[in-house]
Amino acid sequence: MSKLPLSENDSRATFVHPGLLHAAADFTRITSKVNAGAEPWLTGWNKLIAHADASYTAAPVATVFRGDGTSENYPNLYRHAAAAYALSIRWKVTGNTSYATTAGAILDGWSNTLKEINGTSDRFLASGLYGYQLANAAEILRGYNGWTGLSATVSMLNTVFYPMNHDFHVNHNGAKIDHYWANWDLCNLITMQAIGILSDNATMYNEAVTYFKSGAGNGAIHKAIWKLYTETGSTKPLGQSQEAGRDQGHTTLNIAMLGVLAQQALNQGNDLFEYSDNLILAGSEYALKYNLGYDVPYTTYTNSDVTQTVISNSSRGTIRPMGELLYAHYGVLKGLNASWTERYRDFVVNNGSGAEGGGGDYGPNSGGYDQLGFGTLLYRLDA
Repeated sequence: MSKLPLSENDSRATFVHPGLLHAAADFTRITSKVNAGAEPWLTGWNKLIAHADASYTAAPVATVFRGDGTSENYPNLYRHAAAAYALSIRWKVTGNTSYATTAGAILDGWSNTLKEINGTSDRFLASGLYGYQLANAAEILRGYNGWTGLSATVSMLNTVFYPMNHDFHVNHNGAKIDHYWANWDLCNLITMQAIGILSDNATMYNEAVTYFKSGAGNGAIHKAIWKLYTETGSTKPLGQSQEAGRDQGHTTLNIAMLGVLAQQALNQGNDLFEYSDNLILAGSEYALKYNLGYDVPYTTYTNSDVTQTVISNSSRGTIRPMGELLYAHYGVLKGLNASWTERYRDFVVNNGSGAEGGGGDYGPNSGGYDQLGFGTLLYRLDA
C-alpha cells in the first residue's frame, strides 16, 4: 500500500490503514518471524500473549478520574487499553477471532460508556496517555470484519479525548506557557495525532504535527530537546531534554513519546524522525547515555517556576520499553550512529529475559503502562 505524504497544508482526509504504530507490512514481518520461531521475536511474542487472554472482561466507567484521590479510577482505563492492544495484535498474527472479539468488546464497552475525564490537572495526563493507546487498538482491529464498533470508538475519542488534547495545547490549564513539563504536551500530541489518523481527519493530524514543529509549549521539539552538544571524541550530537534536570523517569518518557509521534507519522509517509537533523535521535542518545551510567554535559535550565543547575539523578537507570522502536529506525533503517540507544535497548531486553515487555511488566501502576511496549516483537529488524 502506498504511503500518503501529508503536510501542514494538505487538507486531504485519506490515510493509510492500518497506519498508527504498525502498518500492514509490519504485521507480515511479525507473523513471519513468529511462525518461524525466530528469536528474539518469539520471546517477545510469548511476552505479548501473556497479556492477551480471550476471557478478559473490562469494566468501563462513565467518568474517569485522575488526580482526585478519593475517586481515582483511571487504572481501569489504562489496563483495559493495554489488554485491547495486545489482544488485537494476537488476533492479527494468529487469525484467531476469539482475540479480536474480546478486544472489540473492550473498545465497545468504553465507547458506549465513557462520557468524560475529570479530576485535577492530572486529567490532562489521562487524556493524553490513554487516548492513543485506545486508538492504536482500534486501528489494528478495524481490519476485523466481525467488529462493528469502529465508528463508535472514533466518536468517543473525538468527543471525550480530542477536545481535552486541543484545549490543553491552546490554554495549558490556565498556566504560563512554560509551566507544564514537556510530557504533558507530548502525551496530548500523540493522542491528537492518533485520533486524526484513526478518524481520517487531516486537520487534526496536521494540528499535532504543526505543534510538534512550532508549538508554544514545552512539547514542541525545539523546546523538548533544547540544547545540543557534540559528544567528546566523536561527531555525534547529544540533545538535552527539557526535563533532564527534573528526573530521568520523565526524561525517558519524553523520548519514548517522541518515538511514538514519529512512528505514527512515518506510517503516513511523514518522516518526523529526520526532522531538524534527526533531533529526536540526539535527544535519545543524550538521555539514554546518561541512564546507562555515563556522564553527559548539562546546561542550567530555567523557566517561570524552576532553575535547575545540575542534571537530575532521580530515577537514573529507569527501564522503559522504548529502545527497540527508536533503534530500529535510526540504527537499522537509517544506518545512523545510535549506539547509546542500541545499548539501552539491550539493557532493557536483558533485564526482561530476552525481549521488551508491555503494560504492567514495568510496574503495576500508571508508569508501568505509559508505553504499549512489546518492541522486540513489533519493531526489531534484521540487521
